[in-house]
Amino acid sequence: MPYDDFKKRAVNIRKNILRAIYRTKNSHIGSCFSIVEILVALYFEVMNINPNNTEAHNRDIFILSKGHAAVALYAILVESGFCDTTVIDKYAADGTQFAGHVIRGSIPGIEISSGSLGHGLPIATGLALGAKIDKNSNRKIFCLMGDGECDEGSVWEATMFAVQKRLDNLTIIIDFNNQQGMGESREIISQDNLADKFRAFGCEVRETSGHDYMELTTALGRSNNSSRPLVIIAKTTKGKGVSFMENSVDWHYKSPSDEQYRQALKELES
Repeated sequence: MPYDDFKKRAVNIRKNILRAIYRTKNSHIGSCFSIVEILVALYFEVMNINPNNTEAHNRDIFILSKGHAAVALYAILVESGFCDTTVIDKYAADGTQFAGHVIRGSIPGIEISSGSLGHGLPIATGLALGAKIDKNSNRKIFCLMGDGECDEGSVWEATMFAVQKRLDNLTIIIDFNNQQGMGESREIISQDNLADKFRAFGCEVRETSGHDYMELTTALGRSNNSSRPLVIIAKTTKGKGVSFMENSVDWHYKSPSDEQYRQALKELES
């Protein structure tokens, strides 16, 4: 995909995220903005998926383990043709299926329900093992987690299992924005040596910018011949794209005021 198209899609996605969260006065806009480029790289360059055949046996599967960034997943599914903008318009409305945490079956392309941190990777390892057992050699499983989510013990249990079973069809992507719900990660439980931890558990690890298109697609798209799970440590900025949201933990929970919405929209459009 040409670089200009990549940038345009990232802007469209951020605008849809902003519109949905502003309208509903909901939260997690910072967490959504930090993963936009990762999603664009996955959905438009890396994964074997088809919005016209969402149940294909050999399709790749994406799991958003940090399920509180649901709006980002809705927005990439809109952008990649799995659904229309009705999803954004009905997000968090009374009686809607488009909730603040993703729900399997609500729209095509959402493979699991998520939100309770630490659950996505165990599910991903099971799916990766299942693909091995079924001899579905073309299927790849991609699991996107937050760095704060790696505080959960279930993440490391699943990692040990994945290494033991030689799940080289599993890619774990860490949205490494250095923040958790209540503050800086290094002040809560430091994850500065996260790459070393995954290597010590036996994974193949690559570190990359989480916002650079070329770096991301290279890291994600390269074949993994090591018979080990692949871990991508994607260094990101929480609130990426809007100056007053970037690197501010406040935007884990805040929603923009009228003035902030107009300013954010102006920055994204420029």
